[in-house]
Amino acid sequence: MQYRTLGASGLKVSTLILGTMTFGGQGNFAKTGSTDIEGARRQIDMALDAGVNMLDTADIYSAGLSEEIIREAIAGRRDRLMLATKARFPTGTKGPNERGLSRHHLVRACEASLKRLGTDHIELYWCHQWDGQTPVEETLRALDDLTRAGKIGYVGVSNFSGWHIMKMLAAAAKEGLVRPVGQQIHYTLQAREAEYELLPIAVDQGIDAVIWSPLAGGLLSGKYRRNQPEPEGTRKAANWDEPPVRDIEALYDIVEALVAVAKGYEGATPAQVALAWLLARPGVASLVVGARTDAQLADNLKAADLVLSAEDVAKLEAVSRPPLLYPYWHQKSTASDRLSPADLVLIGSHLA
Repeated sequence: MQYRTLGASGLKVSTLILGTMTFGGQGNFAKTGSTDIEGARRQIDMALDAGVNMLDTADIYSAGLSEEIIREAIAGRRDRLMLATKARFPTGTKGPNERGLSRHHLVRACEASLKRLGTDHIELYWCHQWDGQTPVEETLRALDDLTRAGKIGYVGVSNFSGWHIMKMLAAAAKEGLVRPVGQQIHYTLQAREAEYELLPIAVDQGIDAVIWSPLAGGLLSGKYRRNQPEPEGTRKAANWDEPPVRDIEALYDIVEALVAVAKGYEGATPAQVALAWLLARPGVASLVVGARTDAQLADNLKAADLVLSAEDVAKLEAVSRPPLLYPYWHQKSTASDRLSPADLVLIGSHLA
């Protein structure tokens, strides 16, 4: 396992983080899995043995039950793991102030998560989604106060657009408030939209990407193949609709390429290849890997040691490269003599 510094901070995170959305299995989250306390202990043991140093959860996962299971599962070994959780959505009462990134909601949500997790601090606190109705200065001041009080260590944002992130960074700099160090985003071979704005921001602004659902909800695991029956016992079979698939034939082309590349590495699986490709991308610090079963987790954890050849990376690039939208095609044709490393995250492969 490798450890990478998260953005412009001193925090070292393992390249794989254990995701716990499957812990609990309550409500709509039952579609992702239903890991109980004993199962959680086993998966945390596996993660620790592999060198994972962080657990990722959210207050909304199974209405807080995921956090409660984590409290029980890490009893006696809290010092061996960092905890990351998120806030933005309602978890209990449905009043108009029980959601968003207002001071009112963030402070209450943080206190509730601390209680459910059975800890006095959270190492990494994510704003789970954008709130366009709360001034970013209010959000940042609340997070700054929570940081100064020692209740959270670092701040991150999740599912923000590029201009959302830049607005928050500008406000943090102007007001002298806590600055986000990471962004938790969706990014896979099947969904490379992050290359337009989010990964260039990661490289340019030092706000590294932590990837959620790096196997696209299992679509890149190798189970979904062209002209083959859809596998049972998966999120897709349970009608879990994230991420969307806009071009099923393009997805199958990517899966076929993953299968072909995996054959060139002893014991490797398509899922491991998909994860290894992500870990080699600029601006990516870590991947959140969760699993419905212990076997799936064991397979995913092996990706930390897989390094793809330049030839195989080129094969995956060719089958998944996103098109150059405007203004990027214009920059490619007229500005390629003065592009920065951040610009080249997207445009570089087209120049090659």
